[in-house]
Amino acid sequence: MRWRGIVPGVPETITIEPRFNGPPDSGNGGYTCGRLAQFVDAETAEVTLRLPPPVGKALEVVRGDDGAVLLRDGDRLIAEARPTELSAEAPTPVDATEAAIASEDSPFLDEASHPFPTCFVCGPLREPADGLRIFSGPVAERDVYAAPWTPDPGLGDTLAPELVWAALDCPTSVPVANDPDDADFRPIVLARLATRILGPVTTGHPHTIVSWPIAIDGRKRHAGAALYTDAGELLAVSRALWIELKPVTT
Repeated sequence: MRWRGIVPGVPETITIEPRFNGPPDSGNGGYTCGRLAQFVDAETAEVTLRLPPPVGKALEVVRGDDGAVLLRDGDRLIAEARPTELSAEAPTPVDATEAAIASEDSPFLDEASHPFPTCFVCGPLREPADGLRIFSGPVAERDVYAAPWTPDPGLGDTLAPELVWAALDCPTSVPVANDPDDADFRPIVLARLATRILGPVTTGHPHTIVSWPIAIDGRKRHAGAALYTDAGELLAVSRALWIELKPVTT
């Protein structure tokens, strides 16, 4: 993202509107990261989430001398963004038919097991014109996951950067998530997200999103995602770190 100019004497703030939630009372991680990334003076940014982003209130943007940009709620550090490098490489695209078949097996469609069924990005309880409704599922005979997605024209002619970040958030969880049917199931939460936007994303046109596992290191889960046009042009890539929550002790 390229740096936004500073207006002297005017505090910089971000407000995450309640519509853009992940959990019911906090902002979607990818959307929040994308909002903060736009204050970073670099083509590509990586954002680390420290606390659940509050919705419906102004959060202060604080610039550091080292190029970092912090998002604060009073004394609480919500997120931190920095310049990073991310190669424009991804698995080969999945065609629309394969993506549609994969999406039918998406774990996001199970309202009973979905941890946040009203999530702006992957919530099955969101209406088509309200949420993004991206439901990634396994692609047959490939170690990738995919979803078809036609961005709603109500989001504007071209998607804002934060919406591209949002679209590439939840799909990265599917390849590295734990099975909710396991007796010792523990959910994972987004800890860090880097995204590089390579071209404009036009609403009203079909796209596909492909996601894949990168590595699992204990409670750390690394995964990637890519956004393609229906013709297979790569428009954006992301790299995510998810953390498995520790077991609850009594």
